[in-house]
Formats: sequence, C-alpha cells, structure tokens
Amino acid sequence: MTRFGRTAALAASVFALGACSSAGGLGSVLGSVLGGGTQGQQLSGSVRSVDTRNQQISIQQSNGQSIAVMYDQNTKVVYQSRLYAVGNLENGDQVVARVTTTQNNAYYTDSITVTQSVTTTTSGGTVDNVQLLSGNVYSIDRNTGTFVVDMGGNTRVTVSMPYNAQSSDINTYNNLRVGQSIRFYGVYLNSTRVDLRNFY
Repeated sequence: MTRFGRTAALAASVFALGACSSAGGLGSVLGSVLGGGTQGQQLSGSVRSVDTRNQQISIQQSNGQSIAVMYDQNTKVVYQSRLYAVGNLENGDQVVARVTTTQNNAYYTDSITVTQSVTTTTSGGTVDNVQLLSGNVYSIDRNTGTFVVDMGGNTRVTVSMPYNAQSSDINTYNNLRVGQSIRFYGVYLNSTRVDLRNFY
C-alpha cells in the first residue's frame, strides 16, 4: 500500500475498531461468517481485490475464505495515523475492517485499518525501478491523492502519492495546479499508473 487520498491527523477514539450498536443480532450474523465471539464485527485479513466500479473489497481471511465487503464514499482507510481513500488499498495489504450488514444482507465497512502495508512486507531481493519523470499536470483529484500528468505524445499517467510522503512532498502536492510543469521520481505500476516516490 503506497498511496493516500488525503492526509489528516486522527484521534484514535474516532476510528477505534469496536462493537457497533446498530442492527440487533448483527454479532450472530457476522459471527457465523467471520469467526464469532466479541470480535464478530471485525474482519481481519489480506486485501485480495478492490473493485472500485462496484465499490466492493474482497478480504481473504487466514483460513483462506474470502469475504466480499461493500464500501462507499464515507468509508475511511487509516494507516499510520493518516486518513486515505479506499482506492489506495493494494492487493496483499493486511487490514482490519469494521463490518456491519445492510438491508440486503450484504457486508459493509465504514472503517478499515491497515495493519501492514504490502510494500513493507515484500521479500527482499528486488529493487523498485525508480525513474525520473516529467510533464504537465493535466488534472488533480484531492479526494484520492492522485494527479494526472501529460507526458507528451498523447501519453498521460495517473500518479499516486505514497503513504509515507515527506511533508515537503505533501506541500508540493497540495500546491499543484493544472498546467504546471513538474518533475518527479516514480515507479510504474502499469502503463498508465505511477507511484510517486518524491518530487524532484
């Protein structure tokens, strides 16, 4: 997990994972699926996939069972006392989700805590292919902590800010303006997505 939507200090009490008072009998419903006990409303495991179109996260538990959990624009992701968007989750991130049920008996989470980022657990031996990139800012999405860079030649990439961004890089991002020429170090995730390492 290397990307963030926006940075904010969080009081631990706000996003403390605990019992939810809504929906009577919820504990027994989730308990049969998520392991029972007083922790029945907390789902822990590894992110298997994030479907942003259908707003659904698949979380694989330690027993190998995967649970589909719905989310929406109000769902918060917390990592190292910072607030991020759900779209920043990456496959392999270890998470604990606070889960409730909807009227359609689907699972929904309003709060996800990342206990371990996949980028910090990847076994050694490989080195990220960090490149110096440049272009003009085409658009900025403050809600997801991303911006699109026009690299020229009809090539545009979506750049995501890292979780462990330095304060100077956060300030640079917050001050970005459309049309601005920038240079930055990043790692290609695919042909259209780049993880920012730091601004040049």
